[in-house]
Amino acid sequence: MILPIVGYGNPILKQVAKDIPRDSADLQALIAHMFETMEHASGVGLAAPQINEGIRLFVIDSTPMVEGEDEKPIRRAFINPVLLDEFGEEWGMEEGCLSIPGIRADVYRPENIGIKYFDENWKEHHEELGGYAARIFQHEYDHLEGILFTDYLSGLKKRLIKAKLNDITKGKVDVDYRMRFLKG
Repeated sequence: MILPIVGYGNPILKQVAKDIPRDSADLQALIAHMFETMEHASGVGLAAPQINEGIRLFVIDSTPMVEGEDEKPIRRAFINPVLLDEFGEEWGMEEGCLSIPGIRADVYRPENIGIKYFDENWKEHHEELGGYAARIFQHEYDHLEGILFTDYLSGLKKRLIKAKLNDITKGKVDVDYRMRFLKG
């Protein structure tokens, strides 16, 4: 089932998400819906707050970003992830967000991370990610912490996109996927 994606301005995008208990019902179905929603919107990551669920869950499929690169793609769900370490040089890359359509900006992030998380079968993993996988993880992890990529922008850049952000809040945006907006 394709779910509506929450647009910029919705308070859930600025809240810290809550851990998921092991006995959560329908988690497998939610993960499947999130992958379907992400793919329909041509995204490479989708966090639960973006579908109006304030829980610590996101999905990633880096395949579109690593095609033609030396990096191996990852496609997985991350339940209750923890960012343990960030290391390596920071590198800039233009990022966008399904909740903030039509706006892209350079964001600098460390190239490597150490993480732990549970997969959809509640198996715990500890690993390091680098390159695009690390970048996507950091972007989606930020969603769980109530941080948007626009929060990294300078004051000047934020002022330059303010009108576009206000339009998104009001639903004045043209996208090929379902979205949910604040009315106002």
